[in-house]
Order: sequence, then C-alpha cells, then structure tokens
Amino acid sequence: MDIKEIVRQELELAAKAVQLAASRLDSSIEKAVDLLYNCSGKVIVTGMGKTGIIARKIAATLSSTGTTAIFLHTAEGIHGDLGILNNEDLVVAVSYSGNTEELLSIIPFIKFNNIPIIALTGNLNSQLAKNAEVVLNGSVPKDFEPFGVVPTASTTVALALGDAIAVALLKKRNFKESDFARFHPGGTIGKKLIYRVNDLMHSGKANPLVPEGVLMDKVILEMTSKGLGCTGVVNSQGLLSGIVTDGDLRRVLGIPGNLLERKVEEVMTVDPVSVEAQTLAVEALNIMEDRKITMLPVVDAEKKPVGMLHMHDLINAGVVG
Repeated sequence: MDIKEIVRQELELAAKAVQLAASRLDSSIEKAVDLLYNCSGKVIVTGMGKTGIIARKIAATLSSTGTTAIFLHTAEGIHGDLGILNNEDLVVAVSYSGNTEELLSIIPFIKFNNIPIIALTGNLNSQLAKNAEVVLNGSVPKDFEPFGVVPTASTTVALALGDAIAVALLKKRNFKESDFARFHPGGTIGKKLIYRVNDLMHSGKANPLVPEGVLMDKVILEMTSKGLGCTGVVNSQGLLSGIVTDGDLRRVLGIPGNLLERKVEEVMTVDPVSVEAQTLAVEALNIMEDRKITMLPVVDAEKKPVGMLHMHDLINAGVVG
C-alpha cells in the first residue's frame, strides 16, 4: 500500500472538486452575496453531521469578517433553538443531500416567517433546493469520494465556497485589517494586527544612540549598556544617519588598525532602513524579514530617532508565530 500515493490522489481529487465548483459559478453566487450583504439581522448557518461542522466554520469566518453570523445545529433547531430566528434574519443551509430529515423539519418554520434561505447543496432537485431563494451548487462526481458516500471532497467544496463568499463580503464591505483586529484581540492574529511599533520599542534612555564623530570605544560601550547589540547614530541636527550593529563590528574586525580608535562613521551602516512609531508591528516584522535584519530604528516624521525595535521584542510579544 503506497500511502503517499493515496494521500496525493485524495488531495488532487479535492482540488479538482473545488476547481469544478469554480468553473460552474453563475449569477446565483452574486444573488447569495447580495442577500448576505443586505441582511439586516443575523445570518444563521445550519447543518447536520459533517456538513454541520462545515456550517459552524462558515459561520465563524463570516462573524470574524464583518457579517453577524451564528451556527444552528439542525437537530437542536427542532428542539427549541429556532427561537433565535427572527424576520430580519437569513438562513444558509448546508446539506449535500438537501433532504436531511432534521433540516426538512425546520424549513416550514423558516418559510412561515418569510426568512430567505441560501442552500449550499449537492442535490439541485432536493427539497432544500426547491425551498431556497438561492441555490449554490456544491456537487462533486460520485467517484471523488470513498464508496460514493463518505463526505470528503464535498465538504471541501462546501468549505471553500463558504470561505470564498466570506472574502467577497469582506471586500464588498471594505473590511480592513483594523476591523479584523477588533474581533481578534487575543492570540497571534490580534497581536499582529493591534500592536504598533511604539508599543514594543525601546525608547527614552533605553534607546541606544551616539553622535557622529564619537570613537568606537564609546560606541561599543553604548551598545553593551543598552543590551540590544546595536546603536543608532545621529548627525549634528539630531537626525538618524546610521546604525552600528554586531554585524558591522565583525565586518571591520578584519581591517588593519585599532577598531576602538576608529570614528563611528567608518563602521556604521549609512542611512539605515527605519520605521515610524505608529507602524504596525507586523509591518516592521515584514521589513526585518525582507532585509534579513534583527534591529530596526524608529524615527519621527523628521527622521529623528525615537526608539529601537529588536526582533526579540516581536517574539516576546507574540507577534512572530
């Protein structure tokens, strides 16, 4: 048994199923997005079994990207949870067969209250499809799934459609990173989107700085005392003109002469890349990774240094990860 080949084939089938779903998109997807966009109440995403798990994830993605959405387990719906529905809501029903008994049991209540239904189903002739305002085709060839009944490729398609709709709504709402951050204040996502450089940088007396013209013995003392392995260099106007790092020291060690008697201008990296204090921490991280550096001077609008950001600051704050 070639396990690697089996897994490869399954991944390829799932990819083909998603591509097939993309190729048959029609005006129904536009109608679905318009209904979701104009919904003045909640979006109720419902499903049973494995498609119910997919429905729960779709609801979570919608909620985190600006669309008020909650998951309703279809079986719980017929035992009292239909009370969460009101006339301003919209239902997204996920069911591959479209004829699940529990789902069919709640459709009359939904229709009685004039709540529109978006059906995400693999059966366009199902009772769900017949009762829906919009039907999204999530069907896959029968031979794409084990025994033709184990939901693998079909759940992948449903999840991909749900995510794609969420992204379409995100863009239609002009949903920004700052909006996303409001819903993710904890964890790495929130930290990347909320933290700014001034939240993490070393400023004031903790910011290593030396003036141009100083000898390297004083530079090394500043680097050592501040514990960042670097120091910014300022000119006579107080503007950032360079930076000295451990890497700069190693670079000049092989050059004849006494390092400690050299002027800082002979060693420093001139006109280093820098950021302003209000820059998002994740943007600073991207700059560090692109430039392959671990220290980043922070300057104001006039290019006067106000702080120093170290990669360790980002790591300790949880931005890296």
